[in-house]
Amino acid sequence: MKAFGKYISKYLLSFFAFVLVLLLVNILAFSLTFGGIVFREYGAASPANMLERVAADLSVSGISEETARELNRNQIWAMYLNEGGGCDWSVSLPEEVPTQYRTQDIAVFSKGYLKDYPVFVRSMEDGLLVLGYPKDSFMKLTGNYLPMRAVRIFPLFVTGILAADILLLFLVYYFSKRKISKNTEPIMTSIKTLSAGKPVNLSIHGELSEIADSVNQASQVLSRQNQARANWISGVSHDIRTPLSMIMGYAQRIAGDHAASGNIQQEAEIIRAQSTKIKDLVQDLNLVSQLEYEMQPLTKAPVRLSRLLRSYAVELLNAGIPEKYSLETEISKDAETAVIECDERLISRAVSNLVQNSIRHNPQGCTIILRLACSDTAIFLTVADNGVGLSAEKLRELEEKPHYMESTDERLDLRHGLGLLLVRQIVEAHDGTMKMESTPQNGYKTILAFQKLLP
Repeated sequence: MKAFGKYISKYLLSFFAFVLVLLLVNILAFSLTFGGIVFREYGAASPANMLERVAADLSVSGISEETARELNRNQIWAMYLNEGGGCDWSVSLPEEVPTQYRTQDIAVFSKGYLKDYPVFVRSMEDGLLVLGYPKDSFMKLTGNYLPMRAVRIFPLFVTGILAADILLLFLVYYFSKRKISKNTEPIMTSIKTLSAGKPVNLSIHGELSEIADSVNQASQVLSRQNQARANWISGVSHDIRTPLSMIMGYAQRIAGDHAASGNIQQEAEIIRAQSTKIKDLVQDLNLVSQLEYEMQPLTKAPVRLSRLLRSYAVELLNAGIPEKYSLETEISKDAETAVIECDERLISRAVSNLVQNSIRHNPQGCTIILRLACSDTAIFLTVADNGVGLSAEKLRELEEKPHYMESTDERLDLRHGLGLLLVRQIVEAHDGTMKMESTPQNGYKTILAFQKLLP
């Protein structure tokens, strides 16, 4: 997890670096937006500079033509008020601006506006110099002033910059998330595969290579454990089959010995029958283990399921089943030529397990139906019976715990869920699905769905 921490830290540092760069960009944008205004409005034509220049050029007759032109070029008007409040001279004075003022009037406009013109004053030895700037050019505050254009632009600037920042931060977050998800997705997929008990081989370079190595090591350990477990089951199965064959042979010999008493022959036949069940159980257990750990090689080839079902039905009838059981096949016209790619031996085994499951759980007898139907892309193989069925609780138990094993009854009639588990493993090995349906006293059916080979 140390490498993962470094990986996250790297992206966090990258994000903070981006925020810093964004802050610098904001400062630059602010400078470019307001720098020109500040330079222009507080430069040579600023009220302070113009007052200084006009005051320096002031004479008894007024100001020079050059200074007057400079005032006109900047749309500034000027007037000089004497101690009595009268106007001695003026430059470009607007018509609405009076030329005579009282002391109170001077006190008012000197701090702000005169006829909506922002004015700036300077006290001279024998009067007052007044400069008036265009309307809406400055917003005057007590003891300060601001360019009106800057005041108008500022809210738009802040809103625009804030919106741009939010958009950029979201884009950085979105693409960072995509990149992190893209880099970590193989790891999460591999962990999910590992949790299903399957091996993985993860190849990742860069900061996450250490995590990939850890996942691969865990996969190797899991594979070795699965191999050991499968080998153990296979070895135990082999060790059981040898003495079991001897037991079955001796039991069959005793059951067929006419010199033995009837009870002994009957008990020997029970031993033989139960030994056969144990043999089938061991075979199921071994095959389930091989399929679960993907150690069972699949010999896949195109197979017509209609032919497979009919062949199985003929073999079952030829082998003989009790009269209380009947077997029917229902194959729809469009499923007659449907083909899937499968291991024919395993599919036959799955059908056989489902049929034997119906026989085993309906000792009073039932009708077993092998049904085949198909859609445009899938083929559905159903094994159904009209027997006692299952309760909702038992059906849910089989769906949730297909490995569920039930102890023996008084007649040593072993019942277990390995048959259904084996069917499920065979179906999954062929990328199919399995669905069970049943209601008490209304029969039971299992629907196997496989992808159909298209012509």
